[in-house]
Amino acid sequence: MTIITLPPSCTELLLNHLGGRWTAGTGDATPLFDPVLGTELVRVDATGLDLSGGFEHTRRVGGTALRALTYRARAGLLGAIGKVLQANRDAYYEIATANSGTVKNDSAVDIDGAIYTLGTYARLGDALGDRLTLLDGDATPLAKGGAFGSQHVQVPVQGLALFINAFNFPAWGLWEKAAPALLSGVPVVVKPGTSTAWLTQRMVRDVVEAGILPPGALNIVCGSSAGLLDALRPFDVLSFTGSADTAALLRRHPAVAERSVRVNIEADSVNSAVLMPGAVPGSAAFDLLVKEVAREMTVKSGQKCTAIRRIFVPEALYDAAAEAIGARLAKTTVGNPRNEAVRMGSLVSRAQLRSVQDGLATLQQHAQTLFDGRGAALIDADPAIAACIAPVLLGTRDADGTDIVHTTEVFGPVATLLPYRDAAHARALVARGEGSLVCSLYGEDGADSAHALADTALDLAASHGRVHVITPEVATLQSGHGNVMPQSLHGGPGRAGGGEELGGLRALNFYHRRAAVQGSAAVLGGVQASA
Repeated sequence: MTIITLPPSCTELLLNHLGGRWTAGTGDATPLFDPVLGTELVRVDATGLDLSGGFEHTRRVGGTALRALTYRARAGLLGAIGKVLQANRDAYYEIATANSGTVKNDSAVDIDGAIYTLGTYARLGDALGDRLTLLDGDATPLAKGGAFGSQHVQVPVQGLALFINAFNFPAWGLWEKAAPALLSGVPVVVKPGTSTAWLTQRMVRDVVEAGILPPGALNIVCGSSAGLLDALRPFDVLSFTGSADTAALLRRHPAVAERSVRVNIEADSVNSAVLMPGAVPGSAAFDLLVKEVAREMTVKSGQKCTAIRRIFVPEALYDAAAEAIGARLAKTTVGNPRNEAVRMGSLVSRAQLRSVQDGLATLQQHAQTLFDGRGAALIDADPAIAACIAPVLLGTRDADGTDIVHTTEVFGPVATLLPYRDAAHARALVARGEGSLVCSLYGEDGADSAHALADTALDLAASHGRVHVITPEVATLQSGHGNVMPQSLHGGPGRAGGGEELGGLRALNFYHRRAAVQGSAAVLGGVQASA
């Protein structure tokens, strides 16, 4: 891997890109730190930006240019972006290590996942061909003989897409939203999570400087989000990833409540893993659950919105599951991601470490600590400086009476083991999460097991965006409980935000307006010919 030179302390202020130019903020910049070494890396600031003027430039210049291109041409732009990111991949890995504290495999989930998503949408968009409009179904006659009828169409929104993103996926978080937006012909403004904004800014800088996209099509604001929603107009769209509390504030903002800006929310989620009835210790399904739980607790130090937070097993297997999961977690080495002996790096900041410690302490008042890796020494890291925390497995035998474990998400390497009596009880307990991004089911091969898994999956689909079913026959093929694939839906009902992202071409729906064109057969024929 190529080693890049990281900037010395306080020497680089990351620029914002808005209104067709790179602009420095005029206020007191916020420093970003290495969460393991504690050293300052870069600074960000968005004070003094002309948001209203910059947003108007984005709509007028960037949007007009993108909408003039066909879907196939815009797909070509996505492919070109992917090549730029691939060419700079080593630099992105170095930034991720320094600013997010992630080991190489965890950085890959973010960086390579972003490149893969861009490639997927480039292929999907190319298949749409040289058209400017999408038809939504067939024409419907509204008069006898078909002389007058209706044709539904989907056209790109004539506004911008504002992304307010979380800190945990600075690469993928941008491109999983930007890929379908740009393919739809909608220009983008991204406001990354401040603590890890460096990687997002570097990617945007590389793409802008490569001259791939039309001017105004890709913009970034680093630092505070103050004023961003005030600058939104009725035909803009807003996509937010973060806490439920912040999501509630966004929904009450006049841009959404009064100007009807379309909004997509991905918020807190207390995701589940369920070992189906009939499993025994050492069986294939049992071992698959144990492996997946340990992986989901430790990948990106548990800082994934899709990570497993609750683990449901039959009552008779509670002790065996606790022992097996704990034994696997005990193999996790924690510390400086630059050390090859380390398998799990740090949280993104000391502030996030305090948040995880506080949440863990709250859960420990209601659950037993079944495994605590915090007794082991950190590798090549100072615990007084580094934002590192080892995985902790909690558990309670009173799954019905301990409500807090069903409603509290600790955004770190923490999960809770819970027993259930029968299949109906398991489903009821999972549903107490009040809507989640994903639930994974673990069962054996065979027709009877497949039938039970299918029934359970369909039942849980009402309260989840995705149900991930793992059996031995797909053990080496499955994409992972927490991995978000661009071909499948990402989002969830209820407390998960009620939003939808990705899902292949379904993602384009958010960036299009559906309308009905009514007219003569000749007019409708013209509409169909242009699509």
